[in-house]
Amino acid sequence: MDKKTIGIIGGGQLGRMLTEPAIKLGFDVVVLAPTPNCPAAQIGAQQIEGSWKDSSKIDELIGKSDFITIEIEHIDVDTLEKYQDKHINPKPGTIRLIQDKYNQKVFLVKNNLETAEFTEITDDDQAKEVLDKYGGKMILKSKTDAYDGRGNEVVNSPEDLSKALEKFAGYGLYAEKLVDFKKELAVMAAKDFNGKIVSFPVVETIHKRNICEEVFAPAQISDSIAAKAKDLAEQVVSKLEGAGIYGVELFLDQDDNVLINEIAPRVHNSGHYTMDGCNVSQFEQNIRAISDMELIEPELNNPTAMVNILGERDGPVELSGIEEAERIPGVSVYLYGKAPTKIDRKMGHINAVAGTIEESIENARKARRLISL
Repeated sequence: MDKKTIGIIGGGQLGRMLTEPAIKLGFDVVVLAPTPNCPAAQIGAQQIEGSWKDSSKIDELIGKSDFITIEIEHIDVDTLEKYQDKHINPKPGTIRLIQDKYNQKVFLVKNNLETAEFTEITDDDQAKEVLDKYGGKMILKSKTDAYDGRGNEVVNSPEDLSKALEKFAGYGLYAEKLVDFKKELAVMAAKDFNGKIVSFPVVETIHKRNICEEVFAPAQISDSIAAKAKDLAEQVVSKLEGAGIYGVELFLDQDDNVLINEIAPRVHNSGHYTMDGCNVSQFEQNIRAISDMELIEPELNNPTAMVNILGERDGPVELSGIEEAERIPGVSVYLYGKAPTKIDRKMGHINAVAGTIEESIENARKARRLISL
């Protein structure tokens, strides 16, 4: 039987971590990425060098692939929509919806799915009115091209608002009322070709500068809240078209209400812990979902903490401390093969598995302190 090929739009760290299980499952992999010798190419993917928004390059990728998926949503959806007969997952319409965070919010409200209060920003004067309406505090967000903290600004004063509006000049904007949350949660949920959905455990995520820094599995919440979060995530995924894995980011507010923050139509930082903590990784599950294989019912084997390795300077990579970090029991270090290092660039992550979540967190943080790049 001929070998099938998985095509991935994007070849960064997520593409790299998708490539490994795809090859183990017997697929060839081809990725589209702009940087020569991208992280996915370093471990066996064929690379088409070019932009995610280059129609001819996407045509080339699709021509070489039996199943197509994404590791980034900021891509040329118009080209994907030409290929109605191809296995593209998630569906191009879902990618288009999620590209625009304001449209995401409208979609959630239309489907009676709880989310933070939000308002479209049409001009500077109206933005000031919204700030007043939200009690002098809000988060201003770009509708498009926003990820890893880019495109979000917390606004606590009229002066903050003026700076944020200047920063985002030319972008479509909306504002969200700040949620007074106890915890930020996330659920990775996979859907197959028949619409069957299986979810990974609910995790707690820790963000700094709007960037995910740590993930704790399981989240330290009651069973009833975990069930509520899982149910809400699965409701979201059931409304989206296309197979694959989806990351659903959530807030747990002070009254124990669970609200949807944002959706990712792909593997996600909050699921990296699954590589060591679960019986199946989010990456293998995604390959299974988009290639019409049977999904595996996820189980958490042991409490696991994930800590991102974020760049702390701009310059060449100078690795140290990896061997020392991996001597800590239960610790695994994953580097993404990126260069150069940049401030807050995701260069790798650490997973720490232990008997308790507290020990996992302690070991993951200890390992992070040992590593320099």
